[in-house]
Amino acid sequence: MELIIPFDSQGNTPMYEQIYQHIKREIRQGNLRSGSRLPSTRVLAEHLKVSRSTTQMAYEQLLSEGYIEAVPCRGYFIAAIEELVQVSEPPAGRFVTEEEAGPEGYTVDFSPRGIDLDSFPYNTWRKISKNILVDDNKALFLNGDPQGEYPLREAIRSYLHSARGVHCSPDQIIVGAGNEYLLMLLSLILGSRQVIAMENPTYKQACQVFISQGYLVVPVSMDKHGMSIDGLAACQNPEPRAAYIMPAHQHPLGIVMPVKRRQELLSWAYEKEDRYLIEDDYDSEFRYKGKPIPALQGMDRGGRVIYIGTFSQSIAPAIRISFLVLPPGLIQEYKKKAGFYASTVSRIDQNILYQFLTEGHYERHLNRMRSIYKGKHDCLMGALKAFDGDFHMAGEHAGLHVLLTHKGGWSEQELVERAAKAQVKVYGLSRYFIHPELNPPSSTVVLGYAKLKEEEILLGCRLLQEAWVS
Repeated sequence: MELIIPFDSQGNTPMYEQIYQHIKREIRQGNLRSGSRLPSTRVLAEHLKVSRSTTQMAYEQLLSEGYIEAVPCRGYFIAAIEELVQVSEPPAGRFVTEEEAGPEGYTVDFSPRGIDLDSFPYNTWRKISKNILVDDNKALFLNGDPQGEYPLREAIRSYLHSARGVHCSPDQIIVGAGNEYLLMLLSLILGSRQVIAMENPTYKQACQVFISQGYLVVPVSMDKHGMSIDGLAACQNPEPRAAYIMPAHQHPLGIVMPVKRRQELLSWAYEKEDRYLIEDDYDSEFRYKGKPIPALQGMDRGGRVIYIGTFSQSIAPAIRISFLVLPPGLIQEYKKKAGFYASTVSRIDQNILYQFLTEGHYERHLNRMRSIYKGKHDCLMGALKAFDGDFHMAGEHAGLHVLLTHKGGWSEQELVERAAKAQVKVYGLSRYFIHPELNPPSSTVVLGYAKLKEEEILLGCRLLQEAWVS
């Protein structure tokens, strides 16, 4: 049999792959029948004027996929395949989500979600990834420790102790793919049909996870220091077993909880057995006034704080590596009720993050991002000075968003609609309330700035000033 293979000498596809693709296509289309004999690798190489290793690589790939068979002392033959799996070629391009593409029709989007991806340490991440795979460590492709690889947990413990004042051992840490998964795991540990108190407004994703797990979520109002102690104490019949709080930087109000309120919440947890505080240490890395306040977990002497954190905000959302720190009293409950669940983070990703942490890249990245976000924060604050007469500002001392409340009582809807007419996307505070229909009408909007360049921030504020300020 003589094969005529049209080569594309101008393209980047290797010769062996062009040979492999041509023969496979001919087999799929029925032009090469089962049982037909192929020319030897030597004969084909001479015919096509390529090296024999090129034709050998093409045949080896066809052999591995079952398209051809090698018969000793006879040569290569088209395999008898009763049914071929046809996989259509996907269109060329890249994945683009709706959020990445941006809301249509808006010049500036003050989204409170996302980070500055232009500053992601691509070269460092790529180098670490390449080095890990070059090592040819087959064990990385096997299931690992259900709690996460021990070296990574030790690295997380060391970071949490030095940067956040968290006291724990690696055995108390569980690594998982995102906060949602870890909250579902926590619901198994604490037991089903529990009552949980949540700050209102709050992080709605966590609220939805608890509801999906059969929990009764009780909203507790906020005051200037965080979750209201009187409001929490008033939760009776049913009484909450746990309270979900964000003391470092409450989402979305931006409140940094003072020490006195933290002590009051710990006292509430100590009043009865099996009461817990779930501390979501959201956005704790970014603070612009004063020093970072240590985590509430570091103040706990009774084993009542469940600590949860993530690298999604500080590195990138797609990293999807979060961690749960359980009090010693819940470790056995975890092993009994959920210890059989395999880790949801691949060992490769865990190894990459481990090296990113232990080689000092994470610390350098955080310091750089603090400087970048501080520049964007100051840019926004300067531009918002023109709004002082009409708006009250809050949440500006930490995190990656601020809140603007109209002093004249314009409704949130009116603010959002006026901004939209100016081709600016802003976000109403009401979306963060557990039962928005039961809360007073809001006059507050949320402005995030992490994803924006400074010139976009200035443009957005100028357009908002034209839309809002008389």
